Amino acid sequence: MPERPSTIASGRFLEFVQKDGWEFVTRSNAQGVVAIIALTHDDQLVLIEQHRPPLGRMVIEIPAGLVGDDAEKTGEADLEAARRELLEETGYTAEGWRSLVTCASSAGLTDECIHFFRAEGLTKSAEGGGVDGEGIHVVLVARSRIHAWIQERIREGLAVDAKVYSALALLDA
Repeated sequence: MPERPSTIASGRFLEFVQKDGWEFVTRSNAQGVVAIIALTHDDQLVLIEQHRPPLGRMVIEIPAGLVGDDAEKTGEADLEAARRELLEETGYTAEGWRSLVTCASSAGLTDECIHFFRAEGLTKSAEGGGVDGEGIHVVLVARSRIHAWIQERIREGLAVDAKVYSALALLDA
């Protein structure tokens, strides 16, 4: 019978735990993660650029966020969180939503899984930019130019989140 996880250390949002001889990280403030592959009417992918302290630089990402990450959102559905995160981070709402896949984010490091959604028929409804000083910069890139654009940004010193590459693969599938 598998043992229950025991906490080694706790922070505000993360716990470092041990279970069955394995040490890993778990979130103490959320029930999941959503990631949104958002496409405009003219086939542009909505990306964000955000400074990420663990990497010490700007990172190219798709809109994403935590599910149920505060007391007011306890029991929040994944789709509800995806809609909220798309609006908060980018200022867009979507006419159509499709659930794509749920997968582990880094199975050797965390128990966190990411639920990917595809959002289409976008309308700019708000400013975006995130919450609590996230400083998110929204970028729209034509799908036909996405790989070249990513390489340009890498040469400029930006990092690329793995969810971007996952999104591109899911779009091509």
